[in-house]
Amino acid sequence: MRLFMSQPSPFARKCRIVIREHGLSGRVEEIAVPAPYGAYTPLTSVNPIGQVPTLVDEDGVITTDSQLICAYLDTIGTGPKLIPAEGPDHWRVRRLEVLGDAIAEVGVKLRMETLRPVNEQSPTWIENWKASLIRALDQAEHRAAGDASFHLGNIAIVSAVNWVNFRYGGWDLGPERPALARLVEAFETRPSFLDTQPG
Repeated sequence: MRLFMSQPSPFARKCRIVIREHGLSGRVEEIAVPAPYGAYTPLTSVNPIGQVPTLVDEDGVITTDSQLICAYLDTIGTGPKLIPAEGPDHWRVRRLEVLGDAIAEVGVKLRMETLRPVNEQSPTWIENWKASLIRALDQAEHRAAGDASFHLGNIAIVSAVNWVNFRYGGWDLGPERPALARLVEAFETRPSFLDTQPG
């Protein structure tokens, strides 16, 4: 299998963590894609949108979108399932994953806007995305206070929060969000997280 990925991407990081947690490192070749992703022909030949992560399995089946890739990876390899099979726990974990991805998505939008020339940037959108990011982090703090278990939902949240701290140093997760800070600290000591740091 081949996983097209970018080292900093919080979406690719989720997949890379699942690969390691399920003992799939020997089966999945991780292919680092140079930015801009859409200009990298090996990626666009399998994913016309040119986005990471993109997974190509042994049969040549192409899977895009980190949520779908992680759900597939969770069905193969070894180790405990990171997505409960059914019932309320299944939907709780999936909702947490969506929240983590939302933090990452808003963070990426903010990043892309601030990389534009100053005269092309939209102060309105920058402020809107900053406000959205703060609200999402606050919701993640509330969720983390009630659930610190190891599953895909919390993997997504920690991956996103780590990326926010990587891109926007100074987002203090200590005094304002102690439960989230504890969750990040606990997860980031795992080998799968240490091996996939965005920096």
